[in-house]
Amino acid sequence: MRLSSRVRVVRVTRVHPARGRVTGTDDHELPFFDAMQVSKIPIQLLFLFDGPDLPPFPSMVSALRSSLADCLAVFFPLAGELAFRRSSGAVVLDCSSAAASSGVRFVEAEYLGGADDMRRMARQDEHDTEAFIQLVPELDVAQLPAPVLAVQVTRGQGAVAVGVSMHHAVADGLALWQFMRAWSTATREGSPAAAGLVPPTFDRGAILRHPMAAELYRMVLRMWAPELPLLSPQPSRDDDEMVRRTFVLTADRIQALKQHIGGGDVEVVVPTTYVAVLSLAWVSIIHAKSMDHAVDAYFMAMADCRRRMRPPLGDGYFGNCIRGCLARANVGDLCGEGGLARAAAAIQEGIREVVDKEDPLEGMERLPEVIGGIPKDRLTTGGSSHRFMAYETDFGWGAPTRVEIVSMFKPELIMLHGARDRGAVQVSLELTTPIMEAFATTFLSNYYFLPSKM
Repeated sequence: MRLSSRVRVVRVTRVHPARGRVTGTDDHELPFFDAMQVSKIPIQLLFLFDGPDLPPFPSMVSALRSSLADCLAVFFPLAGELAFRRSSGAVVLDCSSAAASSGVRFVEAEYLGGADDMRRMARQDEHDTEAFIQLVPELDVAQLPAPVLAVQVTRGQGAVAVGVSMHHAVADGLALWQFMRAWSTATREGSPAAAGLVPPTFDRGAILRHPMAAELYRMVLRMWAPELPLLSPQPSRDDDEMVRRTFVLTADRIQALKQHIGGGDVEVVVPTTYVAVLSLAWVSIIHAKSMDHAVDAYFMAMADCRRRMRPPLGDGYFGNCIRGCLARANVGDLCGEGGLARAAAAIQEGIREVVDKEDPLEGMERLPEVIGGIPKDRLTTGGSSHRFMAYETDFGWGAPTRVEIVSMFKPELIMLHGARDRGAVQVSLELTTPIMEAFATTFLSNYYFLPSKM
């Protein structure tokens, strides 16, 4: 349900694939990786552009529509819908002509706020959550069949917003950004098949043939979608008590963070950027919540399994192929001297327990039970990746001023992607107001880089 209206819908049209269609079956059965996301809210991306050099709004809309049609010819399943086959109990991505006949919903809208509102949103750290939600298109995913993609373009005074909503059951972060690279390239250069872009592949057979595939599939649907075709995709929390903010760590600060983590007395391998940033965020949350030092805290990092499947799926695989890696550490250790290094060591060990396995899915059937046994207030999750170069999404009128992942799937979810400056990382999260204030103080201070103060 929409909040008080700050956006007026001007026109809604449908975009169809520009030519032909990909070959293959009409139904793509979803394996368990995809099925895990069936009841999630959509992934919603927001791109804000402003400045004097923006093209006229009608020409922007025309370019986005025609390039989207070109992309849908390559990413044809995105023109279909997610459906439930009662006879087999399977959830499928229906790519038939009938399913794709309605096309992708394309919304043109106008922002009703003040002249500087959208430019302000593009620059302030705190999210204007109400406006952000209205700048991305609705995607009705409460019941199958359901659409899998919608687009919205909103004109403001001297600014434009491009919003994308995609059903999480058809794509993880890597797949979604693969689509965004192709679409922005097609808008800018006239074709989604530019040099350097990996063509998408939709064959899920390698996952469906895994020895554990059927067992994991049944378990996943039983836990997260027990009333198919009805779903319950909305997160259960009171948004009025939450605030969202975005922080940026520069390349120099990240390098100093890595050196600090690897240069102390705690034995730890010098971390990757991913581990270093998540360690800082995790420890900052622990400090902000003033948790009992006697208990353990948990962190769920994510590992991409595409190259670890047998046979490997490759970077062009379009779907979900990530699994959680659970880290555990004592709160007192995380808050004490060497806490950052202990956090990094715990996250490294959690990831290593997954990636070092010959079969990356080993033990995955036990993960829901393990997660279910952890008190929610002691679990923090990392999502997305700093490797997603969000600010390279150039539709032909320059890099966006701001990019945000609007959808937050759970409390204490830390979302990463590349920032505007080279080597920098953008960190976005949602916390209660008092915890966010304490988090920001710790996260943005130099506390962790001054060993004498530890």
